[in-house]
Amino acid sequence: MPFYRRKRLQGGTYFFTLVTAQRQPILTTDTARVMLRRCITEARQTRPFDVLAFVLLPDHLHTLWTLPDGDADYSTRWRHIKGAFTHHWLRSGGAERSVSPGQQRHHYRGVWQPRFYEHTIRDEDDLRAHVEYIHYNPVKHGLVACPKDWFWSSFHRYVADGIYSIDWCCGNEYPQPASVPTGNWLE
Repeated sequence: MPFYRRKRLQGGTYFFTLVTAQRQPILTTDTARVMLRRCITEARQTRPFDVLAFVLLPDHLHTLWTLPDGDADYSTRWRHIKGAFTHHWLRSGGAERSVSPGQQRHHYRGVWQPRFYEHTIRDEDDLRAHVEYIHYNPVKHGLVACPKDWFWSSFHRYVADGIYSIDWCCGNEYPQPASVPTGNWLE
């Protein structure tokens, strides 16, 4: 089994991508959205973090988190979120995909891919690029023509706070926002 090395920066800001097992398109269902929000909220109560940007697509999600000073343990948070979501999803009758014998030995279920992608944000330009990537992702995947048309995104908070215009990235332009705010974008 490969050994995955992750960068740990206490109090750092991280970009994450999580994907459902075999890319099953469950995350934008009413049931999954409510459960995922609840699981993230519960995780934040026991191990706080700020959500700077977020987009939920049918088979994956992207998010930017900032952890508290002195804390670099995002893996425990994701383990809690994925585990709680899987438990609630299966209890509600949600489907799961088959898993390999090796995954079964590690108690994986067929709701999420086993791991997640993480990138440590290096500076303001890197942060801005990842915020834009998150908000543009529904357009990239052909789900909508403009970010404003995708409901499950922090894009609308950025518009409300005057960071983006409502028509940001509609058409061929890809302008950069004037600034990137801090705070929690799921509330």
